[in-house]
Amino acid sequence: MGVHNVLKWLSPLVRPMLNAPSARRLESAVNIADLRLAARQRAHRMVFDYLDAGADDEITLRRNKDAYSSLELHPRVLAGLKPPLDLSARFMRSECALPFFVSPTAGSKMFHADGEQGVARAAAKHGVMYSLSTMGTSAPAEVAAAIPPKHPKLFQLYVWKDRALVRDMLRQAMDNGFDALALTVDLTWYGNRERDVRNGFTVPPAYTLRQIADAVRAPAWSWDFLANEEYAYAAVKLAAEGRERRRRESLAAGKTHDEEAFPMDRRAQVAFIRDAFDPSFDWDDAEWLVNEWGDRGPVALKGVLTPEDARLAVERGFDAVWVSNHGGRQLETSPAAIDVLPNIRDALGGVRKWAIAKDAEEAALRRGASIDAAAAAAAATSGGKKRKAGGGGGDDDDDDD
Repeated sequence: MGVHNVLKWLSPLVRPMLNAPSARRLESAVNIADLRLAARQRAHRMVFDYLDAGADDEITLRRNKDAYSSLELHPRVLAGLKPPLDLSARFMRSECALPFFVSPTAGSKMFHADGEQGVARAAAKHGVMYSLSTMGTSAPAEVAAAIPPKHPKLFQLYVWKDRALVRDMLRQAMDNGFDALALTVDLTWYGNRERDVRNGFTVPPAYTLRQIADAVRAPAWSWDFLANEEYAYAAVKLAAEGRERRRRESLAAGKTHDEEAFPMDRRAQVAFIRDAFDPSFDWDDAEWLVNEWGDRGPVALKGVLTPEDARLAVERGFDAVWVSNHGGRQLETSPAAIDVLPNIRDALGGVRKWAIAKDAEEAALRRGASIDAAAAAAAATSGGKKRKAGGGGGDDDDDDD
């Protein structure tokens, strides 16, 4: 019996007391920067740095934020606008109440016990599209059960060598009502995130003396970790269980089983996934994925930074181009998405609705004015890091405004 099965009964009493300082910080927060500081004070160090860090010297990470500082807004006056203003937008053929949506980001339960379900409920509450990462700590079925059936949902998929694993992931998304897909192509191997190396970051966490010492300094986060089941990459776990079940059924029927063995241990699964990223994946493989998804809904190519790749994406059948440098976490010295967006817009003929800038996950969109600037550059916008900072600060999903 895991310790969480005992501690969870004490959570109604203990958790409010441990979260009281976090609640006060959230109550006094006035901007995204304040939420970031609240998350830093509540979270385990390795968890916060995983969310906050970039690759190498973090030049691209800083560039993402600084790019907006150099932009100017030139307003037209006397436009005759009358409240309430219509802030709605259309993303991936779905109507949203606000001009941004929730980006797919890995491991939400690392930051808050409600995880992806809590974020999805907040997205549904405010009428914006929710996006689930393949490396989420909640499975597609869990997210689908947390929100209304028809609420727009996008599933994000990585490039992996194991095509059967890719099909398993796609099937989970299809079976649970996800109506849009994004293929991430800027992570064919892990970026050199030095803060993770220094902190000894692992999923699930390793129980070293250093990690224990940092856990003591983050009592609210540590209680959530101990009082809940150990987090893992949920969709991957389900895929592994399905593969093991098929292996046993084949053996019982006296048939051969051709699928590669998939480890059942959670730490071994993480190592397996790291090795499964496929640098040899090319445009033909990308087109194969589009065909696998079929007519379920629109498909975006995520991680585009050049006009040439944007045009190729459209030629190969993608419905959307997602302009992103992966939050500055992959290729160091990549350009900021907002800087390359105008050229990509022009290459696609200036079609606004299919130019999506994932700048908020790149720690850039910390003000509403930044969303205005991105919209003026002919982009829709999405939010990843700032959303997690709010959850990491200790708020519950029902209060996520």
